[in-house]
Amino acid sequence: MAETLEDLLNAIRACQICTAHLPLGPRPVVHVSRTARLLIASQAPGTRVHETGQSFNDASGDRLRAWMGIDRATFYDTSRIALVPMGLCYPGRLPQGGDRPPRLECAPQWRERIMAQMPDIELTLVVGSYAQKHILGPGQVTRRCLDFRHYLPRYFPLPHPSWRTGAWERRTPQFGHDVLPALRACVRAVLAGQPLPEIPPASAA
Repeated sequence: MAETLEDLLNAIRACQICTAHLPLGPRPVVHVSRTARLLIASQAPGTRVHETGQSFNDASGDRLRAWMGIDRATFYDTSRIALVPMGLCYPGRLPQGGDRPPRLECAPQWRERIMAQMPDIELTLVVGSYAQKHILGPGQVTRRCLDFRHYLPRYFPLPHPSWRTGAWERRTPQFGHDVLPALRACVRAVLAGQPLPEIPPASAA
């Protein structure tokens, strides 16, 4: 018998594969539906997401929503937007600061099964280095983001929207001049059920 979305979500909620390595214990956070058209493939939940059970419910989410040009209500409309990190649970902190990478066990266990439940995904925003490495293979985040046209119409690479990205944005004006207008146009089109727009050549800025 084919696995249903409800079966899959129940299995994810019961997952104990990484329990011994999770300082706050398992709390998988994923937002999916059979009708979602836009997928945000990210890294792993932070502490606030772990506490609330809501993906990108923090300052990084505010930045990502601003990049996309959408409000919170649209962002959390699971009927149109799916949110699936590489690691579904908060992985803990590194000794030198910052969150640990997503657990390596997670994506091989769940990602293919999750994607099988979302037949209508038309565009995936590949957010951060860990998601990009898993989906797109080895590569440099900045180069990928600025060369986003190469990955369309299936993927749109983005940096992780942490507070550190503010300095990167100031050093990389092409992101604001070229990447963000294209991102917003693509998001609008996908959410409206329209074909992706024609993206003009990169600006000289």
